[in-house]
Amino acid sequence: MGSLLAAVAGWLDARAMGGRWLLRIEDIDPPREQPGAAEAIREALLAHGLTWDGDPLYQGTRSAAYQQALDQLAAAGMLFRCTCTRRELRSHGGVYPGTCRERGMEPLPNGTSHALRVRIPDGAAARIRVLDRLRGEIEFDLAAEQGDFIVRRRDGLWAYQLAVVVDDAEQGVTDVVRGIDLLDSTPRQIYLQRLLSLPTPRYLHLPVLVDARGDKLSKQAGAHPIDPARARVNLARVLRWLELPGDPALAVERQLATALTAYRAESLPRGPIRIM
Repeated sequence: MGSLLAAVAGWLDARAMGGRWLLRIEDIDPPREQPGAAEAIREALLAHGLTWDGDPLYQGTRSAAYQQALDQLAAAGMLFRCTCTRRELRSHGGVYPGTCRERGMEPLPNGTSHALRVRIPDGAAARIRVLDRLRGEIEFDLAAEQGDFIVRRRDGLWAYQLAVVVDDAEQGVTDVVRGIDLLDSTPRQIYLQRLLSLPTPRYLHLPVLVDARGDKLSKQAGAHPIDPARARVNLARVLRWLELPGDPALAVERQLATALTAYRAESLPRGPIRIM
């Protein structure tokens, strides 16, 4: 339901501005990908009246574009090979301590597993201001709060941050609407956009759904998948959580049309949405 909430808000936001709503299948982590997941996503969106514009973009076909961006970062001296394990970094509270930074891109012995990280300088260049359409200006210090971050994983797969930045530019994305749980990704993406001379979209971070204890609803926490057969009920619930009119007696198309007339981005809820 949390994913549906983000999709509905994004669809309404795009339609309210006369924009296009794009579908991207982020299939860059094959070991975790469930068979049939992409088709299930498409079917669920359509069942809830959420039609997209143009052809879906599959990140699994975009390796050449990601490699080109990686080469650009390497040529600028912004990458280094990192052999640190998660266990070694756990004691630093999620902030990379710069252990491998001085190594740069020098070759490693054959078979040495390593990730590629992008350098975060100290000082003004590490301070990123995010102007959120719902929450106002939020400032981050990447060096102090996150440190050098991964753009290619040690298993050779592409990191989410790099892939998203490259594809946002490729698709001409002007506005990103997503959950507040991804807020800490936004300064990293803005930093990469600057390094790669790519435009920065506008951002709007939605509240997430939480349970009675305040924990985010997610697949990892055992949240149930949505049932497309109950699309009218699902949509009505989501619209009400977004403080918009929703009536399960109406077809999904009618519900969306009614909600669209009432939609105002600045009127969306800011705090977590508690599901009892």
